[in-house]
Amino acid sequence: MEKSVSVESIRQQAEGYFQRGEFFCSEAVVHTINELLGWPYPEEVVKLASAFPIGLGKSGCLCGAVSGGAMALGMAYGRKHGDPMNEKMFPVSAALHNHIKEMYKSTCCRVLVKGYDFTSTERKAHCVQITGEVAAWVAERLLEDPEIAEKIEMAEK
Repeated sequence: MEKSVSVESIRQQAEGYFQRGEFFCSEAVVHTINELLGWPYPEEVVKLASAFPIGLGKSGCLCGAVSGGAMALGMAYGRKHGDPMNEKMFPVSAALHNHIKEMYKSTCCRVLVKGYDFTSTERKAHCVQITGEVAAWVAERLLEDPEIAEKIEMAEK
């Protein structure tokens, strides 16, 4: 699997789900990464992401795409009851947060959409772009991890 092609296709897939209205930001990221990972979780796992759009249930706080990205990272690095915390979990989720904050100057939904009419096509395009960026960033990190990349490669066969 050629990483650059895969990362761009992941970006486009997540953006497409949101652009077409099939999912909101957090749901698009979770669904896209679950598919990338070869469906380790049933499609219904996206329901866990349904409370996060528009900054956690329309509260305007943490960007839903970032929340979805953190959940998607948990698909790869999370733990079950009784397991120790995966040493990669906290650093990679913090790096996602820091990447989006550096790129967009915030991870707060109301700050990210400030100056946009919320119902405008411009605001939606901006949020679609952030959603694609999160999905691509997560996919790139997962593909850089030899253990995860091997699982993805095996799931494709």
